[in-house]
Amino acid sequence: MAISTEPRITDNGNTVAAGPGSGSLLSAFAALAAVAAFVLAAVAIIVVSTKDSGSPTGAAASASPPVTVTLSEFSISPNRIVVPKGGKLNVVNNGSQVHNLEIKEGPKSKDLKAGESETLDVSNLAIGSYEVVCTIPGHADSGMKGTLEVVERGGLVASDQASAAGHDAHTTPDYAAMDAKMTEGINKFLDAAKSGQPLTKGTGNQKLAPTILADGTKQFELEAKIAEWEVEPGKTVQAWTYNGMVPSPWIRVEPNDKVRVVLKNSLPASTDIHFHGITTPFNADGVAPLTQPYIQPGETYVYEFTAPGRHELGMYHPHNHGHIAIPNGMFGVFQVGDVPLPTGKVVNGKSLPDVIDVSQELPMVLNDAGVIGLSLNGKSFPATAPIVSKVGEWVMVHYYNEGLQAHPMHLHHLPQLVIAKDGFPLESPYYADTINVAPGERYTVLVRAESAIDVGAWAYHCHILNHAENDNGLFGMVTAWVIQ
Repeated sequence: MAISTEPRITDNGNTVAAGPGSGSLLSAFAALAAVAAFVLAAVAIIVVSTKDSGSPTGAAASASPPVTVTLSEFSISPNRIVVPKGGKLNVVNNGSQVHNLEIKEGPKSKDLKAGESETLDVSNLAIGSYEVVCTIPGHADSGMKGTLEVVERGGLVASDQASAAGHDAHTTPDYAAMDAKMTEGINKFLDAAKSGQPLTKGTGNQKLAPTILADGTKQFELEAKIAEWEVEPGKTVQAWTYNGMVPSPWIRVEPNDKVRVVLKNSLPASTDIHFHGITTPFNADGVAPLTQPYIQPGETYVYEFTAPGRHELGMYHPHNHGHIAIPNGMFGVFQVGDVPLPTGKVVNGKSLPDVIDVSQELPMVLNDAGVIGLSLNGKSFPATAPIVSKVGEWVMVHYYNEGLQAHPMHLHHLPQLVIAKDGFPLESPYYADTINVAPGERYTVLVRAESAIDVGAWAYHCHILNHAENDNGLFGMVTAWVIQ
């Protein structure tokens, strides 16, 4: 793939007063209670001070503040947690997903929603080093792991004291180092785009050719199995897949086609296939054990149905054990016919032509969890594939959200013409630069560069900022749209 535009990044790189009528009996009681509380507090201070005088192991010594540990996508900060013997942790979820903190051989927090926190008592832990992880599936593999060191109360060095006070010793980020990492990642991405050589092994969304049976039925063969999948350079995971790829093979049929899907289960668990957004008969809906028996490991199962007589745009994935299988990679595109084009319409004062020739039709499957993590089409930046088109070309993109949260997909400079929602064509298409795609949703957009001013490599990413950038630069749900 030759790219004539060759951008290159360098390293330069209020107090309320009581009213006149407030002197009631309740006010008098409140005043007396306040005085009593003050006296009791003063006595308590005197007692504690007297009891603990000269004793480093008394109540005053145990009153050191909890060590704050912050969870986010996908990190535990500080990564090396230091706490004095007998201390506590203040675990805070500062991310947008559910996280938790487990100390191996120790306590575990509850599953914390975004913004929640919990005090974790670690006073029973002996002096030593412990592994800490987030146990939400895939989060530890995405980077949420670290160590907890329990030390003698008087033996903290300066950096440990900073950590025990609830913040990292290096409170000022090394911005120059961060810029260098950002530069390195972007240049890797651009070099791969120019050469056409991917940075990782494996490509998802490959169209699956059917076997045509004697009666014209289109038969598609799938194997559910765990396979190695390289999400980003150097990061290979054990993904749950159909036919060993993420996203799974792209299945396309035409309206009224007879369809036969043969599934071999090579997983360690029972499974099924749900054709999300596709009209099927009840016995082919793929919800074991409601509509069919479980497909046990080693078994083969056949789905047969006639495709609807209209276009539909859906996905296929397991329903049984879906909370494990789907985040870890088992999802694919299932398409019936073509999404109708809004030819001849006027949108926001702009007239669309009577004929729209689509040069590329591209799926963009979004994920944010499991071993795959924050990704576009099963890859994390800089391994994400760029979209390359020329001035004047129409490109169609289908968004599919197979993740656990919504993603606002933002394309710089080039407006996206939204023409369909969940495969249903919109009577009133509209332009947007950011499209929020919730779990299970599909959106179809058209993008067209119109003049030389559009030439360049335009950033294209989820606009939840920590889904696209961290201290190592761009990562996760980021790619670029290159206009030649």
